[in-house]
Amino acid sequence: MKNDLQLQTDVERELRWEPCLCAEQIGVSVKNGVVELDGHVDTYFEKWAAEHAAMRVSNTRAVASEIKVEMPSSEIRTDEDIARTAATGLEWNCSVPDTVKVQVTDGALTLVGSTEWQYQKEEAERAVRSLRGVKRVVNEISVKPRAGAMDLRIRIEDALRRNGDMDSKHVTVETFGGDVTLRGHVRSWAGREEAVHTAWAAPGVTSVDDLIAID
Repeated sequence: MKNDLQLQTDVERELRWEPCLCAEQIGVSVKNGVVELDGHVDTYFEKWAAEHAAMRVSNTRAVASEIKVEMPSSEIRTDEDIARTAATGLEWNCSVPDTVKVQVTDGALTLVGSTEWQYQKEEAERAVRSLRGVKRVVNEISVKPRAGAMDLRIRIEDALRRNGDMDSKHVTVETFGGDVTLRGHVRSWAGREEAVHTAWAAPGVTSVDDLIAID
């Protein structure tokens, strides 16, 4: 286990390693494994990239982000321009169904509607994350599978065991209808994200409650 100073150093190095970031604009502090980021960036995509870079570092328990998006005047777009560009991009994306819609207010982009799969919800967010003028993305898309899957818990447990990169024996799966709860512990944030991703990939899942701890 790293102490807070070691974790802070590793997060700062990871931010410098991220090619889309100017790491000097971002401050890092750590307390009891919780990483706090502050400072300012030019785009929402940079803010997202900084937060996920911090999450990738081993022994990061959580990330609290106070990073501000301070967009230069040359990057500012009207809400109408952002909405039109986002809608066109989603329409051309074969992974996103036409049930997904876009709302934009003061540069904050909200995704609404429904999908049958979690990956479609994630792809919709990925598609708009780097658009010019976007200050924030809120993903309110609901996942509504056509039909529930039988033996959902068994399917997820089998999928976790097939993943050689994760210590799946320390993760337990509970199901109630299409609602899934994951408990246990893993060694890294990446392992935790992989377990959640694996659960969402099962047909019939409508929600995943992630209660996995990071050692």
